[in-house]
Amino acid sequence: MEWQKLVEDARRLGLEYGVKALGATAILVGGWIAAKIARALVGKMLSKARLDLTLVGFISNLVYFLLMAVIFIAALGTAGVATGSLVAVVGAAGLAVGFALQGSLSNFAAGIMIIFFRPFKVGDVVEISGVIGTVDEIQVFATCLRTGDNKRVVIPNSTLTSGTLVNYTAHGSRRIDLVFGISYEDDIDKARGIVMTILDAHPKVHKAPAPVVAVGQLADSSVNLFVRPWASTADYWDVVFDVQESVKKAFDRQGITIPYPQRQLHVRQVA
Repeated sequence: MEWQKLVEDARRLGLEYGVKALGATAILVGGWIAAKIARALVGKMLSKARLDLTLVGFISNLVYFLLMAVIFIAALGTAGVATGSLVAVVGAAGLAVGFALQGSLSNFAAGIMIIFFRPFKVGDVVEISGVIGTVDEIQVFATCLRTGDNKRVVIPNSTLTSGTLVNYTAHGSRRIDLVFGISYEDDIDKARGIVMTILDAHPKVHKAPAPVVAVGQLADSSVNLFVRPWASTADYWDVVFDVQESVKKAFDRQGITIPYPQRQLHVRQVA
C-alpha cells in the first residue's frame, strides 16, 4: 500500500508539474516566435522611415529583448516559480542602472524624439550649438556632423532637443541677404539698376519671389543697399559668390565707389 501511494503521488506530481512545464515551454516557444516577428516588423517600419541602419538594428533588438524578458518571467510564473521577488530585484537593478546612466538615458530619449519628430535627416545642413555642418549619422546617443572643412563633430542628442536647432536645408529655397555699400556721392538709382540687371541675368536667381534691392541703411561712410534675391537651397553659395563678384566688377566699370574705412593721421610739431 505504501508503495502504491508513492507511485500515485509521483504520478500526480509528475502530471501537475508536467502540465506546468509544458505550458511554460509553450509560452517560451510561442513568445520567442512572436518576439522575432515583432523585431522584424519594427525593423521594417523604421527602415521605411529611412533611419540609420545602426539605429534601426538597435531599436529592433531592444524591442526583442524587452519582449523576451516579459515572456521569460511569464513562463517562470506558469511553471510555478514565484516571480514577485524576481520582478522586484529586476526593478531595483533597473532603477540603479537608470540613476547610473542618467545622462546616457537622456541622450537615448532625445534620440527617440529625433526619430519620431524628424527635425532633420541625414544629408541636411544644420546649425547646432554654434556648429554648422552636414548630418552624417543619427546615432542612438549622439548625432554626427561633417563641417565644411571636413571635420567630424559629435553632438549629444540631449543637446539637440534642449537647445536651438537651425535647419538650413529644410525647405527647397532660401533668401540670400547681401549688403553693398556705395558712396554718398554716387547715384542710388544707377547702383540699384546695376544690381538688378545682374540679378535678372543670373540663371540661378528665382524670378518669384522677385529680388529686392533697397536702401537699407545710411551708415557713417556709405549708403548701404540691402539686396535680397531668392535661390534654390542647393544653389545658395553659388549665387552668393557669383553676385558679389559680378556687382564689384560692374561697380568698378560704372564708376560706383564702394567705400572702405580710411584713417587720416595729422602730425603737429610743437616747438
